[in-house]
Amino acid sequence: MTHSKQFPSFMGLVLAVLCLSASTMAIDEFAVGPVKAQRGEMQSGFLAVPEKDGTGTSIPVTIIHGARKGKVLALVAGTHGYEYPPLLALYRLKDMIDPKKLSGTLLLVHIANLPSFQRRTIYFNPYDWKNLNRVFPGDPKGTLSQRMAYVLTEEVVKKCDALIDLHCGDGNEALIPYSYWMISDKKAMDRETKDMALAFGLRHIIIDTTRTKDPADSKYLGNTAILRGKPAITTESGFLGRTDEDDIVRNMKGSMSVMRLFKMIEGKPEFVADPVWIDKYEVVNSNFDGLFYPKVEMGSTVAEGQTVGLIKDYLGNLKDDVKAPLGGVVLYIIGTPPANKGEPLFEVGRIKK
Repeated sequence: MTHSKQFPSFMGLVLAVLCLSASTMAIDEFAVGPVKAQRGEMQSGFLAVPEKDGTGTSIPVTIIHGARKGKVLALVAGTHGYEYPPLLALYRLKDMIDPKKLSGTLLLVHIANLPSFQRRTIYFNPYDWKNLNRVFPGDPKGTLSQRMAYVLTEEVVKKCDALIDLHCGDGNEALIPYSYWMISDKKAMDRETKDMALAFGLRHIIIDTTRTKDPADSKYLGNTAILRGKPAITTESGFLGRTDEDDIVRNMKGSMSVMRLFKMIEGKPEFVADPVWIDKYEVVNSNFDGLFYPKVEMGSTVAEGQTVGLIKDYLGNLKDDVKAPLGGVVLYIIGTPPANKGEPLFEVGRIKK
């Protein structure tokens, strides 16, 4: 009788231990798609974007799963495939970060838009001519860009605690470093994203109230994260498809400063000491096909109504005198001749007083 009473208790203890072990294993493993890393490990691989009509692709990622618990921070580069400094910065971070010294998990999306990277296209995916950063949260049955956005939403946005969407001037854009602080409907999140923007270290910060609030049509990667309760910022550092060392380092330092903000690595974040806040901005698009002749440089201060550039047609005839819609700083301006109707020529931001 004594043994029969003890046996169920012993079996219950064994089952409890097994359940605890299974639970611990689940916590200790972090996975995105087929890529899995145990705590204290680094693993790299590919997220598959399923084929449709014979066209598919993959997304190279690295998981650095820290030895200690903490936040899951996603760093995403290459949403536009001709923007090189951010993605080069992430490959360097992959070699620098020791998972055994890391708290939390770093999820590196090295090249979000591999087709654009491979074909050296600005803005657009060469297979469907869509801008990946305008089709979030994506569609699993849509075009290639929409399917890529869907995979990134499901495997990256939904599995992180915070996200940085790393950009720079595309192959045609002369751009000064700046970031977007996207305002949400939640004050606590706004405080956290403001800290992220300041910690990343880019002096010019756009206070962005223009993003859609519709989770089903979030359009932008960073906005997709925010509308799903994940603090996110979008950064811009680099220009004209170049690989300048200063811009690569700026992306690395900014990412590591945010990691320090989240106490993922040792040290204190380096906050911007004298931020320049942009409280309104406007992107000016071309009304004509032709050639663009800029009259100011990136970072120039312009007055409302000032000529920023000229558009001439393919025979050299003047078609447009393009003026600044508001006074402020030129955040970026097209630095290559082609002007296409409906595509950007420059962006000007008003400095908050």
